[in-house]
Amino acid sequence: MAIRVGVIGYGYWGPNLVRNFAKVDECQIIAVADVSPKRLQIAQKQHPFLEATTSADELIKRTDIDALAIATPVATHYALAKSALEHGKHVLVEKPLTEKVSQACELIELANRHKKTLMVDHTFIYSGAVRKIKELITQGEIGDIYYFDSVRVNLGLFQHDVNVLWDLCPHDFSIMSYLIEKEPISVSAIGASHIHYGNKPLESVAYVTVQLEGGILAHFHVNWLSPVKIRRTLIGGSKKMIVYDHLDPDNQVKVYDKGVEVATSEERYQALIQYRTGDMYAPKLDQTEPLELVCKHFVECVRTGKTPLTDGEAGLKVVRLLEAAQQSLQFAGAVVKLDDT
Repeated sequence: MAIRVGVIGYGYWGPNLVRNFAKVDECQIIAVADVSPKRLQIAQKQHPFLEATTSADELIKRTDIDALAIATPVATHYALAKSALEHGKHVLVEKPLTEKVSQACELIELANRHKKTLMVDHTFIYSGAVRKIKELITQGEIGDIYYFDSVRVNLGLFQHDVNVLWDLCPHDFSIMSYLIEKEPISVSAIGASHIHYGNKPLESVAYVTVQLEGGILAHFHVNWLSPVKIRRTLIGGSKKMIVYDHLDPDNQVKVYDKGVEVATSEERYQALIQYRTGDMYAPKLDQTEPLELVCKHFVECVRTGKTPLTDGEAGLKVVRLLEAAQQSLQFAGAVVKLDDT
């Protein structure tokens, strides 16, 4: 029997969810909800088979819908996901999972209690590039990880409800958490507010530093005010180094056989730094649209009871980093221990 899916939210991301769920075998997209009648008209024009309503609650309470995908503003994720789980629905939530760690923990407990799938749409985890990097790290080709350095900047899209930290960092926090299986120890963040909505300042530029177990350092630069769009991550290892450029159409992942080695000499307190420069290669990547894999994986997990790759716990890790970074922002870059959040 096909898994019957409803989508709540048909703004920026909702149309992509509907389009990709429609591709999935053993899945039937039933209805969409949005507060805007205009958006619903667009939805039904694009997909005449869709039922449409302005009431999310209507979709949550329908007995002919098995699962819901929530693509609404962050502030609404918790309440919608909680109600959906309580009404026996499996739930896919856009990033980030919730606004607070406590909310994420409650949703995980609810999903476990009701034996329902709770999954977060950390889309980049399903990209061919990130999956290939994970494979290289797991196989030991990169060696010990030294650092993770990410830049995600562009001019807009400006959000009205969250700052640049909550808008852009979930992508890179989720990628880091997936690739580097080390627990974060502390977070510090600084930012600047150049944009105000009413009396509410929203940081449009932020720099975040995360210290992880094993001496690994991660750094994130996010910016809504850049004249150019950059989506680039550097991963340094003891054997090789990786450049992941999401905007490079031909070679998103490049592996460099470059590094440094320290050779201790016979004389005490002296060391010789040797630079290693070898070849670079770009591995072949799976070009399947990541969101298509997200939707397929969600349906598979609903059908089989399998734990999603980006389950509630994965979503919780990202929210915990975001909450700590936000706390640090409010105290001008003070170091926040993860045990304190």
